[in-house]
Amino acid sequence: MNSPVVTVTFNPAIDETITLDALRPGEVHRARSVRFDAGGKGVMVAGCLADWGQPVIATGLLGSDNTALFNALFAAKGIEDRFIRHPGQTRTNIKLLDPHATTDINLPGADIPVALTCQVHETVLRYADAKTLVVLSGSLPAGFPAQTYAELIGALAEHGIRTVLDTSGAPLGAALQARVPSVIKPNREELEAWAGHALPTRGDLIRTAQDLLARGVELVAISMGAEGALFISPTAALHASLPPLQPMSTVGAGDAMVAGIVAALAERATLEHIARLGTAFAHSKLGQIGPNLGPRDQVQHLAAQVQLQLER
Repeated sequence: MNSPVVTVTFNPAIDETITLDALRPGEVHRARSVRFDAGGKGVMVAGCLADWGQPVIATGLLGSDNTALFNALFAAKGIEDRFIRHPGQTRTNIKLLDPHATTDINLPGADIPVALTCQVHETVLRYADAKTLVVLSGSLPAGFPAQTYAELIGALAEHGIRTVLDTSGAPLGAALQARVPSVIKPNREELEAWAGHALPTRGDLIRTAQDLLARGVELVAISMGAEGALFISPTAALHASLPPLQPMSTVGAGDAMVAGIVAALAERATLEHIARLGTAFAHSKLGQIGPNLGPRDQVQHLAAQVQLQLER
């Protein structure tokens, strides 16, 4: 059995998903359905990995007043719960689904003491070793310094522990200026924001990724929505795609791609297999709501169907 993957979520959320016939701003709507799921990017990654059969330890920060959904998820999927509880509530994110798009409304959370990052650091270092992949995902709570991820990546690197980072904005910039993560998974917009200019072509994206490889990143995966994804290592750049489909929800597709990449890395897979599994996980997630992956045989079938193109 593979060593457990450790996921870190500093800013989890309860996802309230409301399905509408159509979203018309300024009008009264009657919802077709509503559901609540434990969420946050690292929680999404943990849920997908657990569905794949990968052992997972999940840590981060949770409000102690509304943990029921998280407790139920961890118990149902066999995820080892090492979250640090703090007073107050975990924030809620509202997802408005209509047949054409998903509209996100992310609410603020409780004030969280920055000092709790020390407890998260201690927890990760307690459960991770040189065989462990540590996934750092999502935004940071209000008031947390942009260097929060960078400091944890540096502490883990001192112990030979590899990290996968999926964040954006100032936390991404701070991490890439310091001890760089082993793997990053930005989308096109996030990479453009970091670069400070538009990256309209695949060649532009690949050259920017190669600059990151020169800094010490081992793998850059760039998600591009319906255009597929790029997977760039020091030896090759691959474009991966599957035929587009009408998604049930696009929420969490990028997190599922991270989970697929991590699942492949845990198997010490080739770049081709990383690209196939990452793309298949993301595609499977489009048919699911909440921190869930489709059946393993379905994902394997999708992985076999992924179209790969070597980029020059």
